[in-house]
Amino acid sequence: MPLDRLNQLMQRFRDRIASVAATSEVPGFDLDASIGRELLQSMLLTRHLDRAAHELRRDGLGHYTICSTGHEANAVLGRLTRVTDPALLHYRSAAVQVERARQVPDVDPAFGITQSLVASTDDPMSGGRHKVLGHPKLGITPSTSTIASHLPRAVGLAFGLERKARLRLDDSAPRDAIVVASFGDASLNHSTALGAFNAVGWVLQQNLTLPLLFVCEDNGLGISVRSPDGWVHARLNALPNIRYYDADSGDLAACYLATEAAVQYCRSTRRAAVLHLKTVRLLGHAGSDVDTTYRSPAELEAAFSLDPVARAALGLIAVEAASAQEILAWDDAARARVDAESSRARRASHLRSRAEVSACLAKPVDSSAVISAAKRYAAPHPEAPMTLAQGINTALGELLDTRKESLIFGQDVAKKGGVYGLTKGLLSRGGAARVFNTLLDEQTILGLALGTAQLGMLPVPEIQYLAYLHNAEDQLRGEAATFSFFSAGALDNPMLVRVAGLAYQKGFGGHFHNDNSIAVLRDIPGLIVICPARGDDALELYRTAFALATESRRVVVSIEPIALYHTRDLFAEGDGAWAAPSTAAVATPFEPRVYEPDAPDLTIASYGNGLFMSLRAARRLFQETGARARVVDLRFLCPLPTDAVLHHARETGTLLVVDECRRSGNVSEALATTVLESAAGVRFARVTAADCFVPLGDAANLVLASEDEVYASARELLLLKRASLRPSVR
Repeated sequence: MPLDRLNQLMQRFRDRIASVAATSEVPGFDLDASIGRELLQSMLLTRHLDRAAHELRRDGLGHYTICSTGHEANAVLGRLTRVTDPALLHYRSAAVQVERARQVPDVDPAFGITQSLVASTDDPMSGGRHKVLGHPKLGITPSTSTIASHLPRAVGLAFGLERKARLRLDDSAPRDAIVVASFGDASLNHSTALGAFNAVGWVLQQNLTLPLLFVCEDNGLGISVRSPDGWVHARLNALPNIRYYDADSGDLAACYLATEAAVQYCRSTRRAAVLHLKTVRLLGHAGSDVDTTYRSPAELEAAFSLDPVARAALGLIAVEAASAQEILAWDDAARARVDAESSRARRASHLRSRAEVSACLAKPVDSSAVISAAKRYAAPHPEAPMTLAQGINTALGELLDTRKESLIFGQDVAKKGGVYGLTKGLLSRGGAARVFNTLLDEQTILGLALGTAQLGMLPVPEIQYLAYLHNAEDQLRGEAATFSFFSAGALDNPMLVRVAGLAYQKGFGGHFHNDNSIAVLRDIPGLIVICPARGDDALELYRTAFALATESRRVVVSIEPIALYHTRDLFAEGDGAWAAPSTAAVATPFEPRVYEPDAPDLTIASYGNGLFMSLRAARRLFQETGARARVVDLRFLCPLPTDAVLHHARETGTLLVVDECRRSGNVSEALATTVLESAAGVRFARVTAADCFVPLGDAANLVLASEDEVYASARELLLLKRASLRPSVR
């Protein structure tokens, strides 16, 4: 049982200190004695917090037993970094938080961590939503346990520190602030970690600055899988442009000196370093992990002999910086302090309703405030008809002119102006510090957005194609959307993510340039998804999206229909009916745009390319049957404007949903459910794409929704409606 093992380890520690004769087995602590004493006290407190975690779990009150036992020497990071240095911590880095709390007298790490263990509403970080390390006053932001997912954000934070200084934006952070991110040796192999390392090296290769300290806490095990001998050193030591430091946590003084050198290097050079901190895992990976199935008794005994807490204590004794009696008294004090907080945690309050749990998922939207803020972006423009691409470009230009903290970036967005020319001219308008190219890595692009947004900037990253987003979707799901949730609403990272997507590119590119599913985005709690279809839509929606980010602190994703970027005509060649004049209008949050809102016969709801097809089909329906259809452009795909759609559907008694995405998992299913639950009397039909990837060439037309299908379904729905209204014949 893990608790038995931990108690045995702690008793062995006391026995070892009491029999103080054999101090030659460890090096002495040759730094300032007061530093060593305080570090050891933090290590002891951390060890007892691990004990409390296992005791609370044993009693059915605690929820998390991935502990820091064996990693406690990382307390040196808490000593040598400041609360003004943003820190994103590995789940075995509790000692960093304990030691850093010395800098803020009113923060009690024992209280915060024990409250977190029992998912208490008094947990100062997540408010009972998850066991995360962190505290708003300590500069430690919550990180989930997803493997290395916090590292792209760390890169973005370090980039943001330097970019804010370059732009001379108001900032309370000291000019020499750095970012700290710790992770385990198994995470070193994850693509997210490798992408973060690569991005840092890529930036530094250009002689830019990026003050980031990576810390790899290497205990040699990823649950049961061992890191090959020498692998972690070889991998970290070979990272381009990232200075390598290493230390053995069993030698606390050497660990302190190596950490001090790494921190000072990052501060003074504004470049990145990695600290390879060799640690030891003394227990299983977590409480549920029976490590005796893959670790021999001899290996476990050898690990016990490397206990960093005992070695630090013996080192202090060896140089007479502390006596055995003092250390045992500190251990008793740590036990008593943790027991008191554990007892309080056992009486803690917990989240009791669905509303309480989700209250901080995303900031509420005050529509009037958003509309008022959105209007500030609107500027006079020539009233020449605009395409969708021109509308987006105009809106981005307004943002650059209005918000000096705004950033526009992604692959090819600067001098080239983007793959489809949407950002053309913005480089000269905003300058190279605000409009810039990134390396081709979607995780890094979103990580830059996460970090700069956390620092108060307004990033607008571009993802070239929807199919490419899936490489990095967890940066939205596991990082951006959860940030407010795991910080009880205290932290946020507002942004607008532009994604070129959807299909109908006349055979070009196949699936990789015609991804026709947004289900993965609509499934992320708190995320707002918009889809502009025309130039005026882009202006209205983007102004509102910027305001949703700045006023409501929300993460917004815009899906831009590539096939409509440069479209001008709607019904006939040369009619120019799809291009739209510039306006000063803004979109009311979560409200659709309705064409022919008084049409009595049929309601069609759609978006993007489906809107284009629906308007053409509605005109054909009128020309051939005289029936008039109102067409609802959803514009907001998450949350859907269901109330407005139901209003129009009830007025006509019908609803045809034209969903250009796949039949399963997308908008049409959500609206079908809404009708079933709230408007059962409305006749419903839908036209969708097939549940299939989009093939290359003309074969794409076999799986995508077509205008003829829209027309046929509209006509059939109209016939069914009319048949139901005829008096029965007796």
